[in-house]
Amino acid sequence: MEAIRPPSFPAANRDIIRVLFKPSALYLASLGLSISLVGVLGMALLIQTWWGMGMAGQNNASFWGTYIVTFVFWVGIGHAGTLISAILFLVRSKWRTGVYRASEAMTVFAVMTAGLFPVLHLGRLWQVYWFFPYPNQRYLWVNFKSPLMWDVFAISTYLTVSTVFFFIGLIPDFAIVRDHNKGLIAKIYNLAAFGWRGTNRQWHHYMAAYGFFAAFAAPLVLSVHSVVSWDFAMAVTAGWHSTIFPPYFVAGAIFSGCAMVITLLLPMSYLFGWKDYVNEWHYDALAKMCLLTSAILTYAYAMEYFIGWYSQNPHEWEIFRWRAVGEYAWAFWLMVFCNCVAPLPWYIPKLRTNPWVLWTIAGLINVGMWMERFNIVVSSTAHSFDPAMWRMYAPTLLEVCILLGSAGWFFMWFLLFAKTMPAVAITEIKEQIEPPLKGSLEAK
Repeated sequence: MEAIRPPSFPAANRDIIRVLFKPSALYLASLGLSISLVGVLGMALLIQTWWGMGMAGQNNASFWGTYIVTFVFWVGIGHAGTLISAILFLVRSKWRTGVYRASEAMTVFAVMTAGLFPVLHLGRLWQVYWFFPYPNQRYLWVNFKSPLMWDVFAISTYLTVSTVFFFIGLIPDFAIVRDHNKGLIAKIYNLAAFGWRGTNRQWHHYMAAYGFFAAFAAPLVLSVHSVVSWDFAMAVTAGWHSTIFPPYFVAGAIFSGCAMVITLLLPMSYLFGWKDYVNEWHYDALAKMCLLTSAILTYAYAMEYFIGWYSQNPHEWEIFRWRAVGEYAWAFWLMVFCNCVAPLPWYIPKLRTNPWVLWTIAGLINVGMWMERFNIVVSSTAHSFDPAMWRMYAPTLLEVCILLGSAGWFFMWFLLFAKTMPAVAITEIKEQIEPPLKGSLEAK
């Protein structure tokens, strides 16, 4: 499938900028719903802080159930942004230009959402400063052996690099927004653009910096979610202690992240009329990426069972047997359907470009990836080594509120981004347009 070339330089500027600062009724309703969910998150957090962690069901064998599931889910969502923006930039993939800006924003906001959960896990929010190693008169330091500390370092590193990389890519587009507005808006975007004028010297330094950060951010796709997987793999808990977890988690993160890019960008591109800038070519490539990672995940699911059987460890094999036929079998088979079966229609080229099929399957993948983390966390803790500790886990109302509130937090920031920053990279879109002839109206 070939790309659809955008019409002209002025048209690219006009079409992408015209949606800024003009909220529709649908947009305001969506933003209002997201802010309401953030209010639910704040209320649930207040209740948990006042009454204690028992309100969140932290009094059974499946500690941190929904919290750790949702934490891993949001960290995984953020990986597609770095993959699309950094790695595909280094290999000079052309289809990334229309989708990478929204995926970068998705990365930053997903990691911001994941960053809420180590604080939620703490319970005593006022002691959050213990997460960070800083000189103190008592010579007390954080426990670097704690997986909770690994998460703090992984999130802070990933958030810092992703935010800087995201902002650097926005600088030339901030200048375009500045040049198309007047008054206070122009002054604000002039500050954000750092006085960008598009001179040859500025472009030289910009491309050098962008290439450096792309090379610096690319290893994070592998390293950060590998660190998250070590939270599980370093434990001796049956069903977790496996060397397959790092590549398994990385593939799942890219899988869920690409599906979330489709989920967010598909309705946006149709509502904003961006068919010349984000079209079937981009969604076809994203669907192919999902197919590849779905195949990797299917292989990983099969290898988990093979390793459990081949190890001849009764505790290990019992966990995998119970996942498939026990009380949580519905969650396991829902995961298998959403992640292994649902993407299969995308092998038909026409269905990879059908918007309804694309959006439906991408939504199922998001559900399936949350259920995957639910299976990993709950099945191993609900049936641990001591049968006397076996308990059935079900999320409490407070945990459901935290889950919904985290989604509201993520969508609130993404909706604000969509109306204040160019959601499609204008400068890189123009690379696909034939430059106007000197002296023509387009060149002026």
